[in-house]
Amino acid sequence: MPHYDPEVDAYIAQAPDFARPILEHLRAVVHATCPEVEEAIKWRSPHFSYKGSLICAMAAFKQHCGFHFRHYREVVGTSADEGMGQFGKIVSVKELPSKKELTAYIRKAMALKDTGSQALRPKVGPKPPPKLPADFGALLKKHAAARKHYEAFSPSAQREYVEWIIEAKTDATRQKRMATALEWLAEGKHRNWKYMK
Repeated sequence: MPHYDPEVDAYIAQAPDFARPILEHLRAVVHATCPEVEEAIKWRSPHFSYKGSLICAMAAFKQHCGFHFRHYREVVGTSADEGMGQFGKIVSVKELPSKKELTAYIRKAMALKDTGSQALRPKVGPKPPPKLPADFGALLKKHAAARKHYEAFSPSAQREYVEWIIEAKTDATRQKRMATALEWLAEGKHRNWKYMK
């Protein structure tokens, strides 16, 4: 027997008028495809779980809805869109994939759980050292103490300085940040030394 969470009922009831039919449709397709599904409000929106694992979620915003599969690359084969999920900013049921397509996606998500497959995650190794901006590199060459400390820092500590400098919106700000960086580096300080204990 399907399990409907009263909190999800309340979520749908409080959604904007345009969103209710979308949320009700998505909910009905999920339950029809996966009778064992459990639903709950997590992270302030309805989520659907199968055998203890989240498989998909839906949400209503002021002007659109979103529908998202947890392992979207394996299920849908695309990345998440700006409107939350793989189907963009949904404003009507007509913008959703067909019931047949949604059913196939939900079955794929269930199969991932049934087969014990883990979502493919790219292997992440250590990031390479940051590329030193030419103007900051030239300044470091002139300041031996600052250069010595900078070169002794880990790539992530170096990256904090480089990103801080290149994110400056004006040349005046960039120049000021480079001068401050040289001063702090000469003292062996990390970029966020004020917050370190």
